[in-house]
Amino acid sequence: METKSIPRSADTARQAVDVASDKLASDIVMLDLRGVAGFTDFFVVLTVESSRQMDSLAQDIEAAVEDLGVRLHHREGTAHSGWVLLDFSDVIVHLLRPESREFYNIEDVWSEGTETVRIQ
Repeated sequence: METKSIPRSADTARQAVDVASDKLASDIVMLDLRGVAGFTDFFVVLTVESSRQMDSLAQDIEAAVEDLGVRLHHREGTAHSGWVLLDFSDVIVHLLRPESREFYNIEDVWSEGTETVRIQ
């Protein structure tokens, strides 16, 4: 009998990055927060251009990560509010409209983290 191993948090974060890239999100950043934040290992931050894209991408990321055996712990925000947060415990994905991305300025707030991926 085969058992599916649980991916490392870096694999989970990379899966979110890959789905976001495939689904045409922009300015995708993966921040390694190990040793900086006690509540998560990685942030994935990305920009979407519409509420429809945000809803669709959030669903696609959740499904792809769950296919790895990682369950969504918590979801906050709505596409209409300009931001959605998907909390997979060791990985937190931030989907933001451009104006919300500028307002929350996540990369600067967490500048002690290491940027491991950036896809424009």
